[in-house]
Amino acid sequence: MMMRHHTKMLARESDRARNPRRTLRKTLTYLKPHKVALAVAALLVTLNALFRILGPYLVGVAVDRYIERLDMSGLGQTMMLLLAVYFGDWLSRAVQMFITATIGQKVLYKMREDIFHKLQQLSLRFFDRNETGDLMSRLTNDTDAINRTLNNGLAQFIGNIIFLLGVLVSMLLLNWRLALVSMAVLPLMFLSMLFFTRRAREAARKSRRELGRVSTELESSISGVRVVQAFGREERSIDRFRRVNAANRDANVETQTVTAAFAPTLDIFGTIGVALVLGAGGVLYSRNLVTVGVIFAFLNYVRRFFQPVRAIGLLSTQVQISIAAAERIFDLLDEPIEIADAPDALPLEQAQGHIRFEEVHFAYEEEKPVLRGISFEVEPGQTLAIVGPTGAGKTTIVNLLMRFYDVDEGRILLDGHDIRRLRLDDLRRQFGMVLQDTFLFSTTVMENIRYGRLEASDEEVIEAAKIAGADAFIRRLPQGYETKLGERGASLSQGQRQLIAIARAILADPRILILDEATSNVDTRTERLIQRALEHLMAERTSVVIAHRLSTIRNADQVIVLRQGQIIERGTHHSLLAARGFYYRLYMSQFGEDET
Repeated sequence: MMMRHHTKMLARESDRARNPRRTLRKTLTYLKPHKVALAVAALLVTLNALFRILGPYLVGVAVDRYIERLDMSGLGQTMMLLLAVYFGDWLSRAVQMFITATIGQKVLYKMREDIFHKLQQLSLRFFDRNETGDLMSRLTNDTDAINRTLNNGLAQFIGNIIFLLGVLVSMLLLNWRLALVSMAVLPLMFLSMLFFTRRAREAARKSRRELGRVSTELESSISGVRVVQAFGREERSIDRFRRVNAANRDANVETQTVTAAFAPTLDIFGTIGVALVLGAGGVLYSRNLVTVGVIFAFLNYVRRFFQPVRAIGLLSTQVQISIAAAERIFDLLDEPIEIADAPDALPLEQAQGHIRFEEVHFAYEEEKPVLRGISFEVEPGQTLAIVGPTGAGKTTIVNLLMRFYDVDEGRILLDGHDIRRLRLDDLRRQFGMVLQDTFLFSTTVMENIRYGRLEASDEEVIEAAKIAGADAFIRRLPQGYETKLGERGASLSQGQRQLIAIARAILADPRILILDEATSNVDTRTERLIQRALEHLMAERTSVVIAHRLSTIRNADQVIVLRQGQIIERGTHHSLLAARGFYYRLYMSQFGEDET
């Protein structure tokens, strides 16, 4: 399954590599809501181009009509008009840049919002096969690359095209012979642009991939800094980052090398064009076919003519970088949503808590089954305990029950309904989870607990904390419930984080509780407090308990024992002990004869 998906991903990337225009069109769809602003910007770009074209023309007029004839009055009027043209050039450019920058930021906002929204919809299977740092790089670095092109590139492209056409028309009107001479190098310029653009595209793709790997390594090293320091592996971590950073450097150097070679190549063609105009102008002047003013104006036009050609060429390399970034973004946005509501999904307001697994098979990777033919039933209000060695499939059962993944075969029923036919929001609202690996957000204690039920009042949050046994230590924090926690609640002990997670589940008041060894990270005294709180919370609720410490499940209504993805024993705590099978051996390994 994983290999099939990887092959499909490579096929999609190859398809996009052959269709950069399609990627560019999809990127430009983000500009559709800003048509009016774009039209205004295009008008300003046109005006700016006309002002830039008019400047050299007025200079030529001043030379031919006024300077040679020593007409100071006409020269003064022309200079005033020239100043007005330059002011219009500045004003139109400033307003246009403000508009395009605003559009760029709105596009950036929308694109990042779409990416984040998509990430919230994707299944856990997607996150299993994609690295967090790379996804973060797509949300930040790749969108920034696109934004840079939209901010400046679009306006520059439109403006340069208009300016180029305007200069071309002006040159033809001034002297068609000199115009044809100056354009002699254009075919060579466009051939070089085509060559460098293709090189830039491949270099840009490699650069974006390597930047994603840098983000991945950075995220991994920062998240695991305690482990790195605990084992004294700082130098190894630095060496790993040095290698991926060097690869990113080399990829960027390759991209910059293409750009650096491109610009001088275009400049050479521009210089050749000027030289051709000078030579041809001298010949035409000797035959009285042009005036000095025309040659002077033409030299200005030729220099300005090659500026937009050069700018368009350099812009094409930036566009290739943006296309490479857009490919990565749309690869994410086009990712199919594996876990979604069925077209005829049923609502579920309040579950009774009747759970039934029927011959469930599941594998995270093809040909590596995790669950094989799992069947069991839990009546409303009962407690099911799931035990077994590491890797037996205990957590997988919970993941399937909450539909983080879909079963490969069989079905899971909640109150008689296949959970794939229920609305996801309704399904997951029925559950409250306390996991062994507690996650807290970088916000206040109050908001972390309130995450269980967003509309809960402060009093309800505090009451939930009291039931969980967390109120006492929370009040001892510097700002009590308003204390802001560090990343993942790093400022608290593991046991304290667990207590807050339990309070969050209590506040959610779910119909079904899922407890993944919820008391494993607290001391014995706190464990007793939590056990009493959980017994109160589990009353009249269906509960699924993943247990490693078997003393916590003595009162479970049903215990199933997993081994290698299959149920090998089932019964109550006492009946399983009496059977003296695998459960008995697990229990005895923890407590010995005197604890039975």
